[in-house]
Amino acid sequence: MTLQFGIATVSLSGTLEEKLRAAAAAGFDGVEIFENDLLASPLRPREVRAMLDDLGLSCMLYQPFRDFEGMPGAIRQRAFDRAAAKFDLMGELGARHILVCSNCSPHALGERNRIVADFQQLGELAAGHDIIVGYEALAWGRHVFDHRDAWAIVEQVDHPHVGIILDSFHSLSRGIPSDSIRAIPANKIAFVQLADAPKLDMDLLYWSRHFRNFPGQGGLPVEAYVAEILATGYKGPLSLEIFNDRFRGWSADLIAADGLRSLRHVEDAALHRAHEGLHGRV
Repeated sequence: MTLQFGIATVSLSGTLEEKLRAAAAAGFDGVEIFENDLLASPLRPREVRAMLDDLGLSCMLYQPFRDFEGMPGAIRQRAFDRAAAKFDLMGELGARHILVCSNCSPHALGERNRIVADFQQLGELAAGHDIIVGYEALAWGRHVFDHRDAWAIVEQVDHPHVGIILDSFHSLSRGIPSDSIRAIPANKIAFVQLADAPKLDMDLLYWSRHFRNFPGQGGLPVEAYVAEILATGYKGPLSLEIFNDRFRGWSADLIAADGLRSLRHVEDAALHRAHEGLHGRV
């Protein structure tokens, strides 16, 4: 089984055009387009889509959509207005998946029923655009910072256009057991993002924003994490999301090539681990 491989544009140096060319030259199937890269580009979304088509890449994910769920009053309506605008833009890009990260705003309310209702309404809006919403638990989220809680919300939302996004850094930096992924059906995993990191004792946000690296180059058990995901039967993309100051100072072509090698290695190692685990249970 060979999955599709992707890389977030934030992982690479240069302009958006340079990042896309580097991803294609390395052999990636697609990219996650980080909103700041699109905003900084002189290209319009339709021109970016044309470039992707020419390079043989897909826009696997558009991200991030922040500060959405659990908002009070008029702020809630503004969040839905922002979502509608992003969905229109995604139509121009040809993107079908969006990352909604757990809310960090001091205005966010943690009432579970409110959060579930917000995602049910967002799912209906997404369905009208043929978009899949992926909910990701940020390790530093205000109320939701554990993928087990994100899954409990997605399960309660019970909407075909709302799933969970699993990110190895957010889960493993908090020491969340990877075997908890077994509770999530493959068809509810909207997307998978991978990153490793050296084991450091520091603020989670700072650690994430500056010290991520490729799977196998840090101290987190990424192989075991991916093995649990593959054991669910997940067949979507594996994508790199790397925030690293040094990476952004190096050649995009070299980083992209190194990144694809790391993804192939972690997939092979995870498949071997999953195969061993299967035989161990027989």
